[in-house]
Amino acid sequence: MPSKILILFAHPLFEKSNANNALVNNIPDSPNITFHDLYQEYPDFDIDVKREQELLVLHDIIIWHHPMYWYSCPPLLKQWIDLVLEHGWAYGREGTALKGKLLLQALTTGGKKENYCATGVDRFTIPQLMEPFCQTAKVCNMHYLPPFVVHGTHSMTEDSYTKYGELYGQALHYLENKEIQLAELSNFKYFNDWIVTKIT
Repeated sequence: MPSKILILFAHPLFEKSNANNALVNNIPDSPNITFHDLYQEYPDFDIDVKREQELLVLHDIIIWHHPMYWYSCPPLLKQWIDLVLEHGWAYGREGTALKGKLLLQALTTGGKKENYCATGVDRFTIPQLMEPFCQTAKVCNMHYLPPFVVHGTHSMTEDSYTKYGELYGQALHYLENKEIQLAELSNFKYFNDWIVTKIT
């Protein structure tokens, strides 16, 4: 049975992002995949919490798709996390609504991959910087997957946009139709690197 995927997309300047356009344009056209553009839906940041919770319940895999903003996410997604993941619903003794669901972050960043390490200008790896999101997933009893990361977006060629877009589409198709073995993913820092081993 196919998995149902909810893509929570948060980019305040989507129209200016070639990388994110390439990713979004490769999302498979499937009844099992819901693309939910938060900035389009909530331009005034007036989030409909109950509606968002209903969407979450209807899906098996949740994707936070966003650009890296100061080593975190854009403000609307942060507000979404703060409001939608309520105590007693998403976490706490009686908060089991999201238990067992998979959470994946799809990230774009202008920084090159080699910058994200102890000796690089950004000092930390992407997984280290995303640890608060990972912990949020764990508190909600979700399984946090290694992130899908697109590096160097400010200096990419058209071929690179195409390559990453196609890989994202393949990753979503795999998530929809195949069962994920979580133990396999523990050896990978990026979902990109793992999915390549599955589709080649």
